[in-house]
Amino acid sequence: MVSENKFVRASDNRLRFRAMFVYHRSMVIAHHLIWTAYGWWLPNDPRGSTSHSIRQDIVASLGEIHHGRKTVQPSGWEIRAFYNKAPSVLKHALLTISPDERAIIAASFAETIAARKYTGYACAIMGDHVHMLIRKHRDTAEQMIANLQKSSRDALARHGPRPPDHPVWGGPGWKVFQDHPDDIRRTIPYIEDNPVKMRMPRQQWAFIKDYDGWPLHEGHNPNSPYAKRQRGEPFKK
Repeated sequence: MVSENKFVRASDNRLRFRAMFVYHRSMVIAHHLIWTAYGWWLPNDPRGSTSHSIRQDIVASLGEIHHGRKTVQPSGWEIRAFYNKAPSVLKHALLTISPDERAIIAASFAETIAARKYTGYACAIMGDHVHMLIRKHRDTAEQMIANLQKSSRDALARHGPRPPDHPVWGGPGWKVFQDHPDDIRRTIPYIEDNPVKMRMPRQQWAFIKDYDGWPLHEGHNPNSPYAKRQRGEPFKK
């Protein structure tokens, strides 16, 4: 007969294993946030998308859906042809972000980042999408995107030339978890190079800080779980 103590030990071991799993798999230190302007990168975008379905039949008329990025990417003229047809099936105008609007959006981002005490490491505001790299915060990645979208949408409604009922953004966006300083160091130049690849001026924003190696930077508590995780120290009960 198995003793009660053995059941207790087995249960304790399961809890310990679960804690080890969470410790080693959930130490996200930053979020690469991406979201698109309204009407851009639709569910049936010819490049593929993360969508599984199309909610509006009229949008479905533009083409078939392909979940995930296509292995063979379409040509530029195919993408342009798709988005030349898109305005005819969208409720609101298909607009890109103008230089004036980019300045309004950037100012709203600066206010939100200061108010919410976010730490941003990189940002690119493109004509049809946004990249933002933000350090882990008490707000979730989804909350951070929602806050940044709301403040910028409100700012454009107050100061921008577009209609006040225009949605501005095309949905909740995506997040890529960064769980090591090397991930952050790779992502920063990727984001910074986005405008350059599109023959736009390189963007520099006052609300973006230089990455200092967090959580292994000088002055950070070396015994914090984030620092321990980065040093590869084993889980301790």
